[in-house]
Amino acid sequence: MAENGAPRGRSTRMTGKERREQLVAVGRRLFAEKGFDMTTVEEIAARAKVSKPIVYEHFGGKEGLYAVVVDREVSTLLSDLETSLFDQRAHPRVLMERAALAFLSYIDENEDGFRILVRDSPVSHSVGTFSSLLTDVAQRVEEILAAQLRLHSYPPKDAALYAQMLVGMVAYTGQWWLETRKPSKEIVAARMVNLSWYGLSALQKKPELGAKREGTGGKREEPGESRG
Repeated sequence: MAENGAPRGRSTRMTGKERREQLVAVGRRLFAEKGFDMTTVEEIAARAKVSKPIVYEHFGGKEGLYAVVVDREVSTLLSDLETSLFDQRAHPRVLMERAALAFLSYIDENEDGFRILVRDSPVSHSVGTFSSLLTDVAQRVEEILAAQLRLHSYPPKDAALYAQMLVGMVAYTGQWWLETRKPSKEIVAARMVNLSWYGLSALQKKPELGAKREGTGGKREEPGESRG
């Protein structure tokens, strides 16, 4: 008993929800630093200052914790990208700019989360991976491209292929930019869209490789859309 009858202070115990969030934060950091395979339950427990059974109680093991971390990162990134592509009335180039900037902004603000997403996931974790997320994004981009291809009398079936190319370019460039952080994300987004947009605006309807094209005199089809 303290002086004047006042009880001694006690450290505040976390609620179950608070403890779970603490473990998610600790796991997120460790998975980003070391990867799934090199992270152990012992390390997670030690950094959170709890016993191993606490980790198992909340997540059943590191696989369960990893799944929660990845699913949250996927939801955050996909939500940001879907928001950037929401306005159907916006010009396709504007949508591409918004999506590219949203992707880079996620990387900038969630470095640990992005590092986790681009690492190889455990075999037991087949959903919520970076590749499946990019597939979802590519499907959304495909819808936008298909509408534009139809508008300019191009084969809409090519939309899926072009969508994969565009999303792959953004994803790979994002991984490179994570390590360099130069130039600014705004400049990187503008350059990516500049390359992809003017490539799309000058599409040939039936592109061929150069060797085969030489047999036709090398004549190039006119762009389906002028560069505005």
